[in-house]
Amino acid sequence: MPATEIPDYYEFLEISPQATQETIHRVYRFLAARYHPDHSATGNLEKFTQLTQAYRVLSDPAQRAEYNARRSMRQVTFQNPLSTTVDFMDQVEGDLNRRLAVLAILYYRRRMYPDSPEVELAEIEQRMGFPRDYLEFTTWYLGKKKYITRADNAEFTLTVDGVDFIESQRAAVPLLARLLTSGTGAADADTPCRISDSASPENSAAWEYSVEVPPAAMTAQL
Repeated sequence: MPATEIPDYYEFLEISPQATQETIHRVYRFLAARYHPDHSATGNLEKFTQLTQAYRVLSDPAQRAEYNARRSMRQVTFQNPLSTTVDFMDQVEGDLNRRLAVLAILYYRRRMYPDSPEVELAEIEQRMGFPRDYLEFTTWYLGKKKYITRADNAEFTLTVDGVDFIESQRAAVPLLARLLTSGTGAADADTPCRISDSASPENSAAWEYSVEVPPAAMTAQL
C-alpha cells in the first residue's frame, strides 16, 4: 500500500475515489461481515478496525472532503513491493508469478479508476519492486493472450478478457486471490509462493499453480 501520512481508505475498500455514499455503505457492510472478529473463518480485528475508521471518515461528507484534500497532496511511494514475498526470479516460477502480479495491478487500477485504468510501466516496476528489463516477456505474453493492451507511451490497460480471466480464476488460484485482497500490496510474508514444475511458459492454455498454504498445499489449474 502507498506509504503516506494518511492511509488510503479508497484502496483499502477497493472502491473509486468517486464512489457514491450508497456504494461506500454497501462495501462497508460486506467487508464488516467478513472481517468482524466474531466471524470464525475470516474475522480480522486489525482489518475490522481499519474498516471502521475508513467508513467513519468516508461516510461523513465534511470529513471525506477534508480527507480527499489531504490525500491529493500526498507523495506516493510504495512500501513492501511484491518482490519481498513473491519469487519473480526463477526461470519458470518467476515469470508465471510476474504475470499474475501484472494482471492484479492492472485489475486493481481498473476497479479503482474505471475512467483512467492505464498504468505506466514505471508504476508497475515500483509496485512489483522488479526492474522493467525483466518484464518485457511478461507483458508481451499477456498482450498476445489479449489480457492487456500497451499504448505507445508504455501505459498498460487490462482488457475485458483479462478481467474475465481474473474473476473466473480468483478463487482457484490462492496467490492471485491474495494479491487482489491485499490491494496488490505484498503477499503475506508467512505464505511462500511457488509454481508447479509442470507448468511452462509455452502452455498458453493453462498455468498450474501450487501455492504452499499452511497446513497443506493447494493446487489449481487455470
